[in-house]
Amino acid sequence: MPDIKELSLEELKERFNAAGIRPFHAEQVFAWIYRKMAGTFRDMSDLPASLREYLSSDFSIYNSVVAHRLVSRDGTVKLLSELADGNMIESVLIPTERRMTGCISVQAGCGLRCAFCASGALGLERNLNCGEILEQVCRLQKEAGGRLTHLVFMGTGEPFNNYDNLIKAVRIINSKESFHIGARRITISTSGILPGIARLAGEGLQVELSVSLHAADNEIRSRLMPVNEIYPLARLLAACRVYSRKTGRQVTFEYILIKGINSSLPNAVKLCKMLKGMGCKVNLIPLNPLPSMEWRPPSAAETAVFSSFLRRQGIQATVRQPRGRDIEAACGQLRLQYAQNRQVERCVKSQ
Repeated sequence: MPDIKELSLEELKERFNAAGIRPFHAEQVFAWIYRKMAGTFRDMSDLPASLREYLSSDFSIYNSVVAHRLVSRDGTVKLLSELADGNMIESVLIPTERRMTGCISVQAGCGLRCAFCASGALGLERNLNCGEILEQVCRLQKEAGGRLTHLVFMGTGEPFNNYDNLIKAVRIINSKESFHIGARRITISTSGILPGIARLAGEGLQVELSVSLHAADNEIRSRLMPVNEIYPLARLLAACRVYSRKTGRQVTFEYILIKGINSSLPNAVKLCKMLKGMGCKVNLIPLNPLPSMEWRPPSAAETAVFSSFLRRQGIQATVRQPRGRDIEAACGQLRLQYAQNRQVERCVKSQ
């Protein structure tokens, strides 16, 4: 049955009006799904019985099942969910003292094949629709006991390669009738898809933009991120400057530190020169390596030298420690392990 979360509030009101249902009931349904965390339409006790029957026969709320739920020693919760077509997606709840952050996927798999990331190891299966994106938020809201405060679109997939479904979901998440999470508490992360950056600048949304940078020269960045061959650094930085001027918002640059690749002091010098005069923030993230990966994160001392140099040059820099290492909480790791295990099981059964 059609996923009711595919509909915005206005679209649901139009559907109700066409069916002879009073449109104000749409706001009640939104409140039940997104604020009261109803699992079925029959839970919506203040709706007329006839409306609950109509909804149950014409729509669904949940269309995925949680295949695995892992809880880290640091409190991070990772969900691996199986969609109706068998594709697997990941979402993560990251609790801290002052916030509950949900990390959301926008695609099943990823086609960008960044060298440090497990998301692209199995390639791209498809885009998620708006309902599948929102379903992750619903599940994480339940995990958070209704206390979800922030969202980051930093899970599997490139958000700007699924732009329309992403923005529709963001507007629903931001609306007062649903989760009512403030736009400035929502972060969209991109590998540097220039058309998406330009489109977002015209949306009138006060969301945070985060750009995966990871290198200060094209040679290293292309090695780490093949997308750099399409959108090289000079064009990417120019697009970010335009975005900042149009929106009045800072851009955050994500920079994964990889020992022997991009974490030395000369790399920090290059980065400072590249970002000179640009109002921005830099998140430094020591690598969370894949089991099969030879790369490793730099030492704490090397990380401190890198971050201190940036700050002395007037660049706002923070070091973000990876969460959930013991449950493979980095993008795509659990999905990749699950797929590999299923392949082994199929091989064993065929023998």
